[in-house]
Amino acid sequence: MALIKLEKIVGGYGGAPILNGVDMEIDITDIGVIVGPNGAGKSTTLKAIFGLLQVTSGTVTFDGRDITNAQPDLLVPMGLSFVPQEKNVFTSMSVHENLEMGAFIRTDDFSATLDYVYDMFPPLKEKRRQPAGELSGGQRQMVAMGRALMSQPKLLLLDEPSAGLSPRYVLEIFEQIVKVNASGVGILMVEQNAKQALGFATRGFVLASGQNSFTGTGRELLDDPEVAKSFLGG
Repeated sequence: MALIKLEKIVGGYGGAPILNGVDMEIDITDIGVIVGPNGAGKSTTLKAIFGLLQVTSGTVTFDGRDITNAQPDLLVPMGLSFVPQEKNVFTSMSVHENLEMGAFIRTDDFSATLDYVYDMFPPLKEKRRQPAGELSGGQRQMVAMGRALMSQPKLLLLDEPSAGLSPRYVLEIFEQIVKVNASGVGILMVEQNAKQALGFATRGFVLASGQNSFTGTGRELLDDPEVAKSFLGG
């Protein structure tokens, strides 16, 4: 059984739908990468999963339960975490306080999870008392991902995790995503650095006009001449 399954998802923000029948499946062992042109519905797909916009038809199933149009505050305790592209850290709060905020749903001792996050992202441990707003873009992205991991998710949704980062930090963030997945967390992410991301993806989805154009492993999509020509710059 897939960890998350989207079947014929149609939806948007009112007016004409942005998603026009999107299908996806991700297992907990997968890194799924959504690519495609601007306006294709990539980020909208993540928001549809996380209850941030109205799904007018189709179903979203997570861990065997129908979560179509469920509210985010119900989804986080179920094991779903979402890291938006922008405004994803509390800039005036310290790194440590940001991470503690990620554990707001927990009533148990989460110190072991804090240690896990600091081990996953060593720069954060060194700067744990520093305001998150003073960090580099790459380190802020680590804080956002670390905070999302504090709720012990089964699936992590990432919207453009490498946006605005230097090439060095793009590589570092991608390496961390692979490590998070190896620790037992499924990943579904939207990514502008399509070739790099598909290089480590186990599942790839090319969207165009709110529909699936191509689906396969990351390697299959990279090796498909039509995908390369139309969506990966040749």
